[in-house]
Amino acid sequence: MTDHLPHLLTTLAEPGQPTRLYKALEQATAELVGHKLFTLLYVDGQDVARVYSSKPAEYPVSGRKTMGETPWGNLVLKGRKPYLGRDREGIRWAFFDHALIESMGLGSVINIPILYDGEAIGTMNLLDAEQHYREEHIAPVERLSPLLIPAFLEARAAARAKS
Repeated sequence: MTDHLPHLLTTLAEPGQPTRLYKALEQATAELVGHKLFTLLYVDGQDVARVYSSKPAEYPVSGRKTMGETPWGNLVLKGRKPYLGRDREGIRWAFFDHALIESMGLGSVINIPILYDGEAIGTMNLLDAEQHYREEHIAPVERLSPLLIPAFLEARAAARAKS
C-alpha cells in the first residue's frame, strides 16, 4: 500500500486550497480503498454542509443535511466513531436519501469523522457498490482525515460569518 501522506502534506502547502487538497484526497482514497462517490462535509450545528463532491450533479457542493439527532449522527458526530455500512441495509439505516444513493449503484459506505479539539467538525465519506468496504478499509482512510481540519475550520468560520 502506497503512503499518500507525504504527497498530501506537500499538496496542503500549495496554493489553490482547499480544493486542491480535496481533489488530492479524492485520488488518494480511490487508490487506497476505492470509491464511486467521495464527499466532504463540515458540521454546522445539527446540519452537515457539503464542501466537496466527486459527483456534483447528484450531490452538489453546498448541499446540507440534518444529521445531528439521528442514529448516524449519534455514532459519527457525537460519538466520534467511523461508520462502516457494508450493504444497502446499512445505507438505509444511516441516510434518509438512501433511494438516491441506491439509484447510483451505491450500497456500502465509510464515514470518517474529522476530529478537532474533542469534537467532530466534519466527515469524509466514501461510497461504493454493496459489500465493497470491509473493516480493514477504515484505518488507511482515517489516517488521512486530520489533513481536513484547517479547511473545515475555515469553511465553518466562513458560514458563521455569513449568518
